[in-house]
Amino acid sequence: MKILVFNAGSSSQKTRLYEVQAPLPAEAPPPIWEASADWSHEPGKTELVIRSASGQEERETLPTSERPAVLKHILHSLSHGATHSIDRGEEIGVVGHRVVHGGAHYSEPALITPELKATIERLQVLAPSHNRASLEAMAAVEEAFPQARQIAVFDTAFHSHMPLPAQIYPGPYEWFAQGLRRYGFHGLSHQYCARRAAQLLGRDLASLRLITCHLGNGCSLAAILGGESIETTMGFTPMEGLMMGTRSGSIDPGLLLYLLRHSGYSADDLDRILNRESGLLGISGLSGDMRTILQARAEGNRRARLAFNTFIHRLRLQIGAMLAVLGGVDALIFTGGIGEHAPEVRAAACETLGFLGLAIDPTRNADPGGDADIASPHSAVRVLVVQTQEDWMIAEACWHLLQQRARS
Repeated sequence: MKILVFNAGSSSQKTRLYEVQAPLPAEAPPPIWEASADWSHEPGKTELVIRSASGQEERETLPTSERPAVLKHILHSLSHGATHSIDRGEEIGVVGHRVVHGGAHYSEPALITPELKATIERLQVLAPSHNRASLEAMAAVEEAFPQARQIAVFDTAFHSHMPLPAQIYPGPYEWFAQGLRRYGFHGLSHQYCARRAAQLLGRDLASLRLITCHLGNGCSLAAILGGESIETTMGFTPMEGLMMGTRSGSIDPGLLLYLLRHSGYSADDLDRILNRESGLLGISGLSGDMRTILQARAEGNRRARLAFNTFIHRLRLQIGAMLAVLGGVDALIFTGGIGEHAPEVRAAACETLGFLGLAIDPTRNADPGGDADIASPHSAVRVLVVQTQEDWMIAEACWHLLQQRARS
């Protein structure tokens, strides 16, 4: 079975094609075709990389950053050009989509129907860039592969069984009854990393206390006990919690009320600023990309140094919160673009955790070489770098849903 996977980020689009058959492998297999689009580098343009299983690779800069046009180009390349991996569109039988916000209604993968699309659109106000991107991908697939079944896999699902005290906001109870609660995000990544950590450590997942750090353009932590999420940093929307690339993370709501009442800000102004003009970009004035921040910091840029230090301060703060909720930790896990590729961030985050008996090996940290334990041999807490496999998690979820439907 060929399963095509769409994973839309706020500034990127990953598309992967898997050949899936029983029994499913214990570790994530490589895709037989992949396309990665990134429009964070230059306004109005998209950097696109496409690779086939045979090793063919194409790199190009598209003169547009409009997602529907980029998606059409990507889907066309599946069956055309040097990297093509199918001969006919009918070979694509299933398409899985990462849907960031499923609200209170969807905690399991679901076949995409007009009713489901309406729900995703209604929830777009809570995850505007992500849910809209998923709907655009669904429309592109309907046009390119009308015969394919489409499945939504929800990023909120892994956190849907958090204890009620972790879900509820301390406002009027009516908020919670209306669905105004903490949902959490990056669930696919946190779930995969927990499962992969158990494999790397040779431990039963049910016995582990884990803190997973998904650090990319969007950032979140999760406290995972026995394989279940019991706390996370993102909440009602993906804006809560850690400082991010262009998102603020948690801010005193009184500050926002002050800006509304006394500084002439509108709700739309705050939405734009908090989602697209804050975080690393807002403090540095340079970029929301940690790579740019690290380079400018090394060159002595004062605001880049402040942006980095603020990011680390808030990361340490939230790691401490996860630690308190778990009552201890067996492994600290770093994943995502920053978590996997920025040894400076990992070292700084762990610098103050010596009181736990945690120590990282500087040589291993500098070059993990893939999924690896970068803690020193005598460390009481293991520190792992894991290359997150959200795309395989989506393909796997699609497979299981179809198997369940076939048996029922």
